[in-house]
Amino acid sequence: MSREEFESLVSDALDQIPPQLAAMMDNVAVFVEDEPDPATPELLGLYEGTPLTERGEWYAGVLPDRIIIYRGPTLRLCDTAELVVDEVRTTVIHEVAHHFGFDDRELHELGWS
Repeated sequence: MSREEFESLVSDALDQIPPQLAAMMDNVAVFVEDEPDPATPELLGLYEGTPLTERGEWYAGVLPDRIIIYRGPTLRLCDTAELVVDEVRTTVIHEVAHHFGFDDRELHELGWS
């Protein structure tokens, strides 16, 4: 799958976020990168930033949070294009949920890990 096709899947997954939640996303940018840090070669996605639930009066003038979706590990994990679509959707939702303050335990309990 080409990078452009993969980026389109990420965009489609973001478009599936309910409008009320998408409107609440604040100061966050989403990127596609080919590979994660070599120390975590199987990482499918990453949220870097301060979740909305932890922001206070001090939160101003900061760089945007980052959501990164990794193409290489996702493609290696999935045997079919359909599985890639499902995994990208799950990974995007998982990382967006971190932006909203959900931790990995909560996401696992909800079936988004």
